[in-house]
Amino acid sequence: MPDQTECDILIVGAGFSGLIMALEARRRGFGKIVILEKADDIGGTWRENTYPGVACDIPSHLYSMARHPNPDWSSAYAGGAEIWAYLRRVARDEGLYELCHFEQTLKSARWDGTRWQVETEKGAEYSTRVLVSALGPLHVPRIPKVAGADSFPGPAFHSAGWDHGVDLAGKRVAVVGTGASAIQFVPQIARQAAHVTVFQRTAPYVMPRADGPIAPWMRTLHQRFPLSRALRRWLIYRMFEARHAVFRGRPRAVHMAMEMWRKTMEKSITDPALRKALTPPYRIGCKRILSSNDWYPALTRDNVTVIPSGVAKIEGDRLIAEDGTETRADVLIWGTGFHVTDAMRRMRISGEGGKSLARLWVRGMQAHLGTALAGFPNLFFMLGPHTGLGHNSVVLMAEAQAEHIGRLLEGMRAKGIAAVAPRAEAQEAFEAEMDARLASSVWQTGGCTSWYQDHSGRNPTLWPGTAGEYRKRMARAGLDQYRPVPVKEGD
Repeated sequence: MPDQTECDILIVGAGFSGLIMALEARRRGFGKIVILEKADDIGGTWRENTYPGVACDIPSHLYSMARHPNPDWSSAYAGGAEIWAYLRRVARDEGLYELCHFEQTLKSARWDGTRWQVETEKGAEYSTRVLVSALGPLHVPRIPKVAGADSFPGPAFHSAGWDHGVDLAGKRVAVVGTGASAIQFVPQIARQAAHVTVFQRTAPYVMPRADGPIAPWMRTLHQRFPLSRALRRWLIYRMFEARHAVFRGRPRAVHMAMEMWRKTMEKSITDPALRKALTPPYRIGCKRILSSNDWYPALTRDNVTVIPSGVAKIEGDRLIAEDGTETRADVLIWGTGFHVTDAMRRMRISGEGGKSLARLWVRGMQAHLGTALAGFPNLFFMLGPHTGLGHNSVVLMAEAQAEHIGRLLEGMRAKGIAAVAPRAEAQEAFEAEMDARLASSVWQTGGCTSWYQDHSGRNPTLWPGTAGEYRKRMARAGLDQYRPVPVKEGD
């Protein structure tokens, strides 16, 4: 039997939200914190996604921790490597590497009536009072089942597992998908590939963004005068909060967004057939709104072809679209996103009475305030159900959750409470509210299906309000929404 590691708080995942939670717990005086990480370094999605052109779609000064601002961002929208370097710097400066147990993938977690008993894929065992899932919603790549995919003779990989050993120069490249990753890497690979064929099932709305380098004098100003940096962050926050009006269906906001998109697309795309293919058949906001300044120009290159159809089957090096179009390729790249609504169901987590998380969530993901689950004492989720945003930085959501969890743990410590779980009625009321608010939203009525929705068509992914509303709500939520859970005597 391997030695068991005991801790007070076990955090699974060393990405943005895991590091935020560790910092918050330590700030409130909690010790014996362990972070489990499946890879050999911290960073989460910014460690794993290394495809050409990878970058954030939220401005750098807002896509960072409030208590760890970075005055040295080199551009308005940081690239993936710079974001990863920022996270590693924070982890080094704060001593978080000392908390990390690397190359340990969660296998199972079981509430034994007193503590969580955790096992990893390598057989390491942990016993913890509090378990925090900080796995993130975008960590399990999704590759669609296409007939004959195994027959493709050349290199084939998902954007999240980019094969840098494959030289694309002079190659015919097939890209399946036109989501957030594809619109970043397609313009990059089109500069070197002989030809790029993009298979698009549904056109996205792609908006321009005010990107570009941040001048050295501006970075110096932010270093010497922190107030200037804080003002920049606040202005970006207010501007991005205002974008929520598009999702609310405010006529003026929708009209302005549509005009901006239309002018951007038509400025680059002059061919009527291509314009038609790139015009989404749903209301703006129904699917994730993407941002790029080079997506539409890239599609006008002589060596880029857009096939407005999904892939029906693959026969050797031939990809056959659902509309019958055929193309040959040397390299196949899946830009098809991630498992979101079913990712957590893959893990073996059992709560009170052996209740299985996987079975419970077969009917759909749920959690009180997107953070805790009735029947699963002392289990918390970072960026859980109903915490995704379509308009602002999820770092704000993660920080609000971490502060909420920290206050709960402080309150429990002060009152001598060993374990808590959300009151069933509080969770039911929250979920009913989410379903009601989302039912009339553009995400449900805008004429599309998206990765926001689960197999039943329900949207368990997004927060329907502004980031500010969520932060205020989490700041008000306290122990009154939780019930104390008796633990076994003698433990």
